[in-house]
Amino acid sequence: MNRVIRVSILATALNVAGCNDSSLDDFIHTAQRDNKDAVCIKSNKPFKHSLCSVAQDDLLTNNHNLALRLFWKAKDAAEKSATQTTPPDSGPLYKFDALLANLPTNDSLKFAANAGMYNSEFAPIGYTVIQGEEIRSLNLKQGGGNFHLLPNGVLWWDKAGKVQISESHALSAMLENGEAEPWFATQSGPMLVINGDIHPKFDPNSTSLKFRNGVGVCNDGQIKFVNSDEIVSFYNFAALFKNDLDCPNALFLDGGIASALYAPDIQQKDDKSMGVIIGVVETKD
Repeated sequence: MNRVIRVSILATALNVAGCNDSSLDDFIHTAQRDNKDAVCIKSNKPFKHSLCSVAQDDLLTNNHNLALRLFWKAKDAAEKSATQTTPPDSGPLYKFDALLANLPTNDSLKFAANAGMYNSEFAPIGYTVIQGEEIRSLNLKQGGGNFHLLPNGVLWWDKAGKVQISESHALSAMLENGEAEPWFATQSGPMLVINGDIHPKFDPNSTSLKFRNGVGVCNDGQIKFVNSDEIVSFYNFAALFKNDLDCPNALFLDGGIASALYAPDIQQKDDKSMGVIIGVVETKD
């Protein structure tokens, strides 16, 4: 209710000042982004998209009751209880409903999205680590499709909760010298933004338009997940992360029929089958 009142006051102020509808949309959108209570929001600028974010500081060990997690099979979501006689189903979760059903009762899912590309058996095709267990090794092969539109990259975080996006070959070197010890990791491609620059192979004039989703590690300390709500080119999707969201590194997760979002803040729960799922979980004390 307080959030609605604040937006209403802003709207009244803008109306008195003689602002047009476009200015009102911009003003309210800025207020929403500055509102730390808003986990997920929708925006029409520069194209229709949904944005969910979590603060890096809130993910660090002993700092908050939030955690960024990857889920593939039911066992990755469930915690075996003392009365449970059989282990959770070992098959892929596929959908958000299955993930929600397998979470412990003291956990709530703040938001979730598909976490990367998968094969016909819904298994990940790139480097995947779940709770320190390597599910799939780092994929540095040449090939076709978006995954191999090099450079590609890996979203990963250590056991303390420090989140990074690294170009795949750079991460390979970090793994070899022990600099990186992923507790969770998901590899996809292409990279959208690399050290502040848009992927060099993206064409500003491209007519290849798709629904897309991706993630950025951003200069304001937020990890930002975006699902486009209209078809968009790779270049314009990457430009959102670089210019609007101020993310020096961002990674494409997937697109088309695989682009899925669960975001109760904005009443969205896509009913699509997925491979690995990424989500922010809040654990009650």
